[in-house]
Amino acid sequence: MYYIAFLRAINVGGHTVTMETLRGLFSDLGFENVRSYIQTGNVFFESPELDREKLSKKIQDHLRNNLGYEVGTIISTLPELEEILQADPFASKTLQDDTRHCVICTSSEVTGLTLPYLTKKQDVEVICVFPGALCAVLHLKDGKPGNSNTVIEKEFGVTCTTRFYHTFIKIVEAARQIS
Repeated sequence: MYYIAFLRAINVGGHTVTMETLRGLFSDLGFENVRSYIQTGNVFFESPELDREKLSKKIQDHLRNNLGYEVGTIISTLPELEEILQADPFASKTLQDDTRHCVICTSSEVTGLTLPYLTKKQDVEVICVFPGALCAVLHLKDGKPGNSNTVIEKEFGVTCTTRFYHTFIKIVEAARQIS
């Protein structure tokens, strides 16, 4: 099975991991055709494991043991990511100077949202929900986006990591070339 792992906080908060090291850590787990894409922690790999929860835990444990800190791991497949692109979730949203379009990858499906869903601080506006992902508009405060990961994790009890939509598109394009 061909997977894309989205890693949370792999190269932030004083932590630095080269992509070569990261690929090596994934290869150590017996995964094949391991590739990475940009420094934000996007890893493409093949594994016969079909249980994503088990796979995610295995990766998280291995990264924690080797890096010394927690790295949230969200596992997706290329068809799931392509479904988001095909839906064109931001077609009706104009990008403004004070907004950013993003995909928030989640460890499990978020249900029960009335869309559009605006967080209490009004900095994250969820406009579309997919299994394993939320599409959202980030509303900048003082020129900076809020921490969408923390907000979504706290409100919905999921692990998540965010990619700007233009980066998400590039990740999917890179995954297509490798698969």
